[in-house]
Amino acid sequence: MKFFKITRKFHNEEDGAVTVDWVVLTAAVVGMGAIALTAIKTQTSALSGKVASYMSTIEIKTQ
Repeated sequence: MKFFKITRKFHNEEDGAVTVDWVVLTAAVVGMGAIALTAIKTQTSALSGKVASYMSTIEIKTQ
């Protein structure tokens, strides 16, 4: 009978399930952040190249 009490207690316990939910949710947020960072990085690299080429054509006149 003690075995059935242990299995019933294990079945009713929900702490582990909540932990798994939080791990999955955290992994999804980290994954979406990595995807967003990749998109931003490529656009930023292109923009900084354009700015650098524009600034190299500007002539600064001194008096």
